[in-house]
Amino acid sequence: MKLLEGKTALITGAARGIGKAIALRFASEGANIAFTDLVIDENAKATESEIAAFGTKVKGYASDASDFEETHKVVSEVINDFGRIDILVNNAGITRDGLMVRMTEQQWDMVIKVNLKSAFNFIHAVTPLMMRQKSGSIINMSSVVGLSGNAGQANYSASKAGLIGLTKSMAKEIGSRNIRVNAIAPGFIITDMTDALSEEVRKQWAEQIPLRRGGTPEDVANVALFLGSELSSYVSGQVISVCGGMHT
Repeated sequence: MKLLEGKTALITGAARGIGKAIALRFASEGANIAFTDLVIDENAKATESEIAAFGTKVKGYASDASDFEETHKVVSEVINDFGRIDILVNNAGITRDGLMVRMTEQQWDMVIKVNLKSAFNFIHAVTPLMMRQKSGSIINMSSVVGLSGNAGQANYSASKAGLIGLTKSMAKEIGSRNIRVNAIAPGFIITDMTDALSEEVRKQWAEQIPLRRGGTPEDVANVALFLGSELSSYVSGQVISVCGGMHT
């Protein structure tokens, strides 16, 4: 039997990058996949087709994860379509980097809203269902920057550190209902976001990593699979770094 056979996972920001890798990995282990992204465009439709190739049920939903009312509406739609939600992966995230003296209020607010408030929105909407099911696994996508900070990323770092606090608090709050809450802290992961960096900058990053390479979305997805499955049935309130030894 596959690790996630018969389970339904809801993954935010899953049309590309880490979210997409998690969706594909979960589907390969038998999970039905509901995923959200800001728009369901050709890219998202292609992701939907890739997931469907595993023979599991899949549907993409257009949703602004940072909007409270919209999130509750989407979760209701997912429950109507799939009947249950066993795993929630809060993966939606953006960066708006800049030194504090140059950072605008809009840059600060936008990153906090998309990266942190969206996780609150989805946890708020999904928790009552998981309580009724008496089971569930919530996975929040933090970052090593949320653990150690980074110059020029005060907004991003604060949002990812906030996710860690949210993770630990919720693990204590709903653990008695058999709901586990954990976070993943990726390091330098090669995605479309990092492709925008110059070759020189990417090389400098790699030199700081003990394993001497950037991670892949699949590296993160494998840890998400562990946290989403019964392999981690006694793991809650934890932050697992996927960073090649960069943060120790």
